[in-house]
Amino acid sequence: MGKTWRVSSVVRVWRAGRVVDPHSVIGGLRKGPGDPAYVFDPMRRTVWRATRTPEGPVLLRLTPYGSEVEAEAWGAGASWALDGVPELLGDKDSWDGFEPLPEHPALVDAARRFPDVRVPRTRAVFEAMAAAGIEQVVTGKEAFRGWRVLLREYGERAPGPGGPEGRMLFVPPAPEDWRLIPSWQWLRAGVEGRRSRVVLTAATRAKALERTLDLTDSAEIERRLRSLPGVGVWTAAEVRQRAHGDADAFSFADYHVSRDVSYALIGEELDDDGCAELIEPYRGHRFRVQRLLEMAGIRHPRYGPRKALPTHTPGATHRLR
Repeated sequence: MGKTWRVSSVVRVWRAGRVVDPHSVIGGLRKGPGDPAYVFDPMRRTVWRATRTPEGPVLLRLTPYGSEVEAEAWGAGASWALDGVPELLGDKDSWDGFEPLPEHPALVDAARRFPDVRVPRTRAVFEAMAAAGIEQVVTGKEAFRGWRVLLREYGERAPGPGGPEGRMLFVPPAPEDWRLIPSWQWLRAGVEGRRSRVVLTAATRAKALERTLDLTDSAEIERRLRSLPGVGVWTAAEVRQRAHGDADAFSFADYHVSRDVSYALIGEELDDDGCAELIEPYRGHRFRVQRLLEMAGIRHPRYGPRKALPTHTPGATHRLR
């Protein structure tokens, strides 16, 4: 936190050969509008993202100009981050073999409306695991607050000038720094022991997690991710979506996703088993189906009151900011 960064940057322009809107591609990485590691400027469609690389922390700014993206980076990880901009914006992702079925008009329409959306590959496995661990079995509002509190308290101030209008960004803690967070601080952030243990266990295996980037077999990647205690099908899928760029990593075991997707496709809410059968023709692209329908804004009807926030941890009060 006490480091002083020289405000200098490295700039590259990526010519994608297709229209690229960074926020449309990587917006799923943002943990709510107050995410200390991700800021979106809607006026210029610019994304500011703070992350930790094998070479050190970095602040990355992505500004689209049609089929080109200007990428500017500050910090020790600048070269690594800039080298990865094409993958981050989905250059390794392909729609080959994906063809929406005519009996699924909502998907046909979503594919027509968002033809340039790709699945990103951050190459940051532990970072994705830490975020997914905090997001387990709670509402988005709870998870976003926990992430926000912990990053502001234990993250590292991002190098460079900050985001738009001088907004301060924070790089997520390094694995060894997550392990130093006292138990009472986890509770203050509203993250109980079950979820904090997922992050702490992953922190002890961070190097092994990063090595999964060298694998090409999705089943083996999932097996290794799920070998960690507390990591199930949902958490592994979230990591594969974000870090590995896996277009097939559907979010099974989520409270809403299978219902949303099945409702969008056939107008009927199905559980995981039913939805799995429904989207089997899209194997290899099942997360793409999920993402396109999310972008189209199609949700199953919500009945009754919204889930109440818990009050059993010190951080889970109404002091939500």
